[in-house]
Amino acid sequence: MRDEWDVVVVGAGPAGSAAALAARRGGARVLLLDRHDFPRDKACGDGIAAHALDVLAELGVTGAVDGYAPLPALRLVGPAGSAVARTLPRPAYTVPRRVFDARLVAAAVAAGAELRRHTVRRVELRADRVVLDGELAARAVVGADGAGSVLRRALGHPVNPDRHLALAIRGYAPALSGPPEQLIVTSSSRWPAYAWSFPIGDGRANVGYGEVLRGEPLTRAHLLDRLAALLPGADPAAVTDLRAHHLPLSTHRPPPGRGRVVLAGDALSLINPFTGEGIFYALRSGALAGAAAAGTPAQAARRYADTLRRRLGTHLRHSSVAAWLGRRRQVVDAAVRAARRDDRVYRTVVELGLGDGRLDARTLGMIGIGLTQRDQPPRH
Repeated sequence: MRDEWDVVVVGAGPAGSAAALAARRGGARVLLLDRHDFPRDKACGDGIAAHALDVLAELGVTGAVDGYAPLPALRLVGPAGSAVARTLPRPAYTVPRRVFDARLVAAAVAAGAELRRHTVRRVELRADRVVLDGELAARAVVGADGAGSVLRRALGHPVNPDRHLALAIRGYAPALSGPPEQLIVTSSSRWPAYAWSFPIGDGRANVGYGEVLRGEPLTRAHLLDRLAALLPGADPAAVTDLRAHHLPLSTHRPPPGRGRVVLAGDALSLINPFTGEGIFYALRSGALAGAAAAGTPAQAARRYADTLRRRLGTHLRHSSVAAWLGRRRQVVDAAVRAARRDDRVYRTVVELGLGDGRLDARTLGMIGIGLTQRDQPPRH
């Protein structure tokens, strides 16, 4: 077999590009595969938190959000209608994935990775290599191929079950009036669910609605109806480029790999169950996966599992606890009230939902106090 590589990365989204960059920094010959040409659209909220930029800086990538205005604040509306709007610890950005992903791919190629359009359909796990479609061989493979990952299936792991899987629809619409801020409006009637509006800075906003699956099919019409109900200023007739996508939540993760194959990003169900954020997780896990694959390929999965646990293990446990608590609407309302009263609580909630933060006793205590209070009756 002539087409042999040190590391093959399947999927060139943020997780795959980060993996390719990290593997190149480890001195590996890297082939980056994707079934699409770039630039290409990707259904997503397009939100880029500061933590994601931290990972890119570690990988030597700058300019990923150039030309897009920082969003200094986040407004969160609870199921009962209470709201908190505060300045973020560090600004976030909204960058369409058509732009953001293409920039990351370009950085990986500039670092020496080879990009090739290819759809992987067959995976053979051998003692000394991994063979893809009978024609590509690698000492190690990173599966960064999304929620429907072929590599994940090859390792014997099915998709997430209901209650650990969400469905969202995303589009672009005229930005809502008011200050430039990220807006999340939660639902009382369909909780856990929320709508969002993230302004881009060009007069448009990324808008959408997502809901955790609970054993019943969700139609496109239902998703759009809920979007209109939660974002009254977003006229469904004015929303363009509508696309739906699944979100495999981190409350149900498969093992991170086996032998020479490791999984990153959505393929590893690394979607924050508290907020639906996945870009930071994709970049962080991709960078760790690429480094492990380039190091000792035969032990890539073990090394990756160790570093992933050290880097994100505690946070993932805390975010799972937060998601479990948050299944109760009154807890979410109490958290909103606590964040409105106390900036430290607000920052803890933001760090937990957008980065690698953790719950603390102060935040839990303030939420407990908030449970004794009441808001106006639910409106959504």
